[in-house]
Order: sequence, then structure tokens, then C-alpha cells
Amino acid sequence: MKKKYAICGLSNRAIKLFIGGMLEHFTDYTDIVGLLDVDSKRFEVCTSIHPQLSEVPEYGAEQFKQMVSETSPDTIIVTSRDDTHVNFILQALEHDLDVIVEKPMATTAEDCQRILDAEAKSKGKVTVTFNYRYAPIHTKIKELVLEGKVGRITSVDLNWYIDTYHGASYFKRWNRMREFSGGLSIHKSSHHFDLVNWWLDQQPEEVFAYGALNYYGPEGELNPEQVDGRYCGTCSMRQDCDYYVRWHARSEQLKVKDDHIGAIGLKNDHEHYTGYRPDQCIFDSDINIEDTYTATVKYNKGALLSYSINFSLPYEGYRLAINGTKGRIETTEYHAPARIPFPTPVQTIDYFPIFGAKETIHVVHREGGHGGADPVMLEDLFLGVDPRRTYPILSGAIDGGYAVSTGEAVWRSVQENKPIRLADLLTVKQKV
Repeated sequence: MKKKYAICGLSNRAIKLFIGGMLEHFTDYTDIVGLLDVDSKRFEVCTSIHPQLSEVPEYGAEQFKQMVSETSPDTIIVTSRDDTHVNFILQALEHDLDVIVEKPMATTAEDCQRILDAEAKSKGKVTVTFNYRYAPIHTKIKELVLEGKVGRITSVDLNWYIDTYHGASYFKRWNRMREFSGGLSIHKSSHHFDLVNWWLDQQPEEVFAYGALNYYGPEGELNPEQVDGRYCGTCSMRQDCDYYVRWHARSEQLKVKDDHIGAIGLKNDHEHYTGYRPDQCIFDSDINIEDTYTATVKYNKGALLSYSINFSLPYEGYRLAINGTKGRIETTEYHAPARIPFPTPVQTIDYFPIFGAKETIHVVHREGGHGGADPVMLEDLFLGVDPRRTYPILSGAIDGGYAVSTGEAVWRSVQENKPIRLADLLTVKQKV
């Protein structure tokens, strides 16, 4: 029997991943019955890409109750701007509807608490789409941990690198405003915190962190001139901007398309949406988030995480080490090799027993977004969790709350220069 879905927020992620996936692969299991967005022009973009939705009812952001009444969905998919997630989730839970929400679940621990409390009273449940869990390398690491290869985990080192192409994109868009995104320690790093939480099967307890705005904003060393209000598409100084020149040839045919901005690409993208352009200047003075963090996280079963992330580096990827009483796991990823100006190896996992020889594990890689993670996650969402898998992988509201609260604790520690306890931000009643 088909389930009925309503989409709240016609973002690029909604149009390409969820709607595209449902229409292409899951039409026997899903039926899209309603579309909701704050901007009517996004309906035009969505139906131009997916004309089979042209007869699906469209609703403004304030018409959620009307949409539910008229379309009777089983599940609400929330893919709107981060700060609006909580509003749609709470309304869905009030109607006892299930929710699938793009990460982060919310932008503050306070809103996560509201969601947890509402879910406890509702027949509906919240699923957070932390797709990083589904990447083949990441599931293999989970399996190695479960097999006891490293023993009791004592520490994790995770260093994440965002290149100038991807990193700058956050500062061109709404993400650069903390009130919309919660800052990158939430919008981006919550992905990473959830991954570590899942590998460890432990809950974060305390965070101490440092952070700064080093590259972007008006004081950025590569800012050609301290002038506000510029846009890449019309800026007279863009040929003096190293960030622009690195990724844009002078001819339209040769420039790089930023897949984090949208399916339509950069050209005239601002014409498709009302009051919003995704090519704002990365050196504007209204930017109020950080682009560099280091953090230490203490977990409830004794593990320690040493984490860092930087949003303006020559290449993209991460380096991970998991240390335990029986051994060590290491892996290095070079993401988006087409953007890296040197040869990169295929990602493998190295296992070092405390006493013994190194073992290199080759993992079968898959096609699809986020290292092959997205297609498998969609199967779990729309077909049901794979019964052959022996461990939990879909994230719930508690997972989403811990990930966001850890990110908020990072930011608060940066601001207050002291350790932040997660229990002071979020009260979690584990389900029995």
C-alpha cells in the first residue's frame, strides 16, 4: 500500500534527492500529495524539473493545517531552511504524523527539546536523515567496531577539511547567518557528531571548544576591498577575488557548477527565487558565524573525541582514527577528486591490532550521492529498514537532538571559554 507524503520546503535537497528519488524509484510505494513553501517561485522550479507534480496541490508556509486537512498525508518530509524545521515538525506531531527531516533536526538545543517532548506525546515519530551513516566506508567501520576489532573505544581523532569551493558556498547563502543555520558547528558539524555518536554507541556529555572567523567576513585576508552588498554574478571586483577566480573561468562553458547551490546552477539562479540570491559576497560584514573549530568531546562511557573542521582548505575530505584497547582504525577520504589538483587514492580502512600486523580493508564503493549513501538511505525510508542489517542505522529524534546539542555546545564553549555540559542543554529520556 502506498504511503502519502507532503513536502515542506522545496529546497535543492527536496527536489533532487527526495522528490527525484520517489518519482524515479519508489512510485509503487510513495505518493506525493502536497507541496509547501514560503516562495511561490519554488513551485515553478520544482514542477519544471518534475512536471508530473504539476497537479499536486501547493500551499504557503502558513497553510500547513489546511494542507494536512485537504491531502491527509501519512508522513511530512521537512526540507526547508534549518531554522524552520522545528515549526513543521511540531505541527506534524500535533497531527500524529510521522516526520522525515533533513539534518540538522533544528538549530538550537531548546528546539530539539521541544521536538523530543512533542514526540513523546504523539503517535508520530521523527526520523532524521543523517545519510553519512550509510556510506560504505562508514557502515564498515561500524561493523568493525561491533566485531570488537578495536575493543573498548578510548579516543577518536576526526579532522574534517572543506575546500574553498564548498566552504565558500556556505558564506554565499543563508547559512552564513546564525539565526538561520545555527552556525556551521550545527549545520555541518552535527553530521559529524552524529557519525561519531553512532560508531561509539555513546552519548556526549561535555564539550570544550575554540573557534574563529579566519577566512570570510570583512576582515578576511583575501578580501579585495571592504565593501558590503556585492554579488558574485555582478561584482566588478570578482576577477580580484581569489575564491571566485579559483572556481570560475572567464567563459561560461568552463566554470565549475556548485552542486551545493542548486540543480539549476549558478547562472541567473537568483531570478528563480524571491528576495534570495545564493551568490552573496563571502566578505560581507553581516556574516556572524565561524569558519574554523577545534573541539574535545567527552562521552558517557569514557571515550574522548578530538575534532576539528576548517572551511577554507586546498582540498576536501577527512582523516579519522578510532583507538581502543585492542587496536586502531584509520581512514582518509579525499572528497570530490575532480576539485583536487593532485592524484588521490581510493579510500580504504587500515586496521592496526595492538599486537600484530596491519590489515588494509578494501570496501566496495557505490554510486550515488554522499559516497553512495543516499540511495541506500532512501530504500530504508521508503521500503522499510533492510531486515538483513543487524544494527540500527536510521536516526531518530534523540540522535538528532544529541547532534545539534553537541554543535551548540561547541559554539557556546567558543563564546564563553568554558566547558559546556550537554545535560544543561538537553534532557533526554531514553526509550525503554
